[in-house]
Amino acid sequence: MIVVCLGVFMLLLDMTIVSAALADIQSDLSADLSGLQWVVDGYALPMAAFLLTAATLGDRLGRKRMYVSGLTLFVAASIGCALAGNITTLDAVRVVQGLGGAIMLGVSLPMIAAVYPAGKRRSTAIAIYGAVMGAGSAAGPLLGGALVDAFGWPSIFFVNIPIGAIALVVALLRVEESLGDTTRRVDILGTVTLSITLVTAVYAIIEGNAKGWTSPLILGLFALAALFAIAFVLWELRVSDPLMDLSVVRRPGFAGVSLAAFITSGTLIAATNYLALYFMNTLEFTPFEAGVRALPLTIACVVGAPVGMIITRKLPMHQVVPLSTALIAAGLWAMTGISAETGWTHFITGMVVAGLGVGMMSAIASDAALTFVREADAGMATGVVSTARQIGTVIGIAGMGALFTHFATASARDDLGSLTVGGVPVDVPPAESAAITDGLGSGAGLQILSFIPDQYTAALPEITRLVRDSSAAGLQAAVLAAATAATVFTFIVYGLIRADRHRSTTAAVPEGEELHDDHPAHSRSH
Repeated sequence: MIVVCLGVFMLLLDMTIVSAALADIQSDLSADLSGLQWVVDGYALPMAAFLLTAATLGDRLGRKRMYVSGLTLFVAASIGCALAGNITTLDAVRVVQGLGGAIMLGVSLPMIAAVYPAGKRRSTAIAIYGAVMGAGSAAGPLLGGALVDAFGWPSIFFVNIPIGAIALVVALLRVEESLGDTTRRVDILGTVTLSITLVTAVYAIIEGNAKGWTSPLILGLFALAALFAIAFVLWELRVSDPLMDLSVVRRPGFAGVSLAAFITSGTLIAATNYLALYFMNTLEFTPFEAGVRALPLTIACVVGAPVGMIITRKLPMHQVVPLSTALIAAGLWAMTGISAETGWTHFITGMVVAGLGVGMMSAIASDAALTFVREADAGMATGVVSTARQIGTVIGIAGMGALFTHFATASARDDLGSLTVGGVPVDVPPAESAAITDGLGSGAGLQILSFIPDQYTAALPEITRLVRDSSAAGLQAAVLAAATAATVFTFIVYGLIRADRHRSTTAAVPEGEELHDDHPAHSRSH
């Protein structure tokens, strides 16, 4: 349990700790927003694509062996990230780091299941596991801010060395090897088609603004993603040992829990990266100061985990899961209304409310998924939910980035066209105008003022206002989209889980299809 929790804490920490370093990475490595997006998505993509494959390999080759291999790869890649001299290298090594994370995450829950027999102890262990995931995500901004302020952005990757070393020593000395279904074959074609689907879709979303949404390249990439998505589904329906058993995914209740995990990561978790950029580049806080101002979110996430565990003992699952996503939606709506005059205190209420929802979902998602599947499908179920989380992060980062860039650059372009000083129009040449709009579309905020030519000194107050306007417009668009998506998905999640509950209470469960039923909330759900 210690080994798994250390590893999972480190994995989820690395998902959010980079938010505190994005401004420094942008400045030091001269990165645009797409480069920064790949710092996050390059890490999450392999976790989404290879997590289920790693679980199958762990069953056949040994979970401890796979975990140690993944941990070693993760720590080595962390060192590579810290030493990266340009954004392209950093993005590439983050992919390797994500692959190591996929291996660790894929075998982590099966390792717990091998130690704790089915029943209350396993449910408690899974809840603790979920709470640690939430704590890792929540701790990222504050810990990252402290490290970046004190030692620079490479330190957020070097910090993985001591954590990884402790986990590695304990794993080698104290963890016993365990195997699962050694006859199950690795679904290579399923992994390849899923990977191509995700990479092409995300690349198209990230590059859509720059290349043009109707350009042959972007339209071709979306078509390719759709083609491979269809191929993935068709293959999974016919292969004997599928990467993702669609008969499990098709169950309404399980689909509802998976969607809840997807939307949790795809809205608030993804939004924290753009919120961090706004705090540092537009509101001019240092990384640590930005992390301190994210404390309401951090504390709410940590508190939300035990709250979720308590509530699941009092309320049925068809109420608890949508309640969590409803809190996220409500919190995101509270964060909207962002303007050039918006200060950081505007976000406090929303961070607290949404953070409680994220903490609750982190603690209950895996256990909730198990209430809708057979005992034999438990590993597949938890793996699919974890994959849904990673896909949510990938899509959320890319989608919000596209919206941020579009609305920030549109606002900047409009303001530059009407820029005046003392009532006299200021003519900004196309080259300077493009540099300003591109920088603001990348989330650079007030950092662009250092690149404004001397001849525009008299216009600096107006340009500063323009910067705040455009940055606020970009963040408002991203947060508004997240709030809308969370609201819509909350109703869908509620409908799916409730439909499953009605189906379970009106039809007998076929022999051999007994459901996981580890605590009172589960029995009330069925």
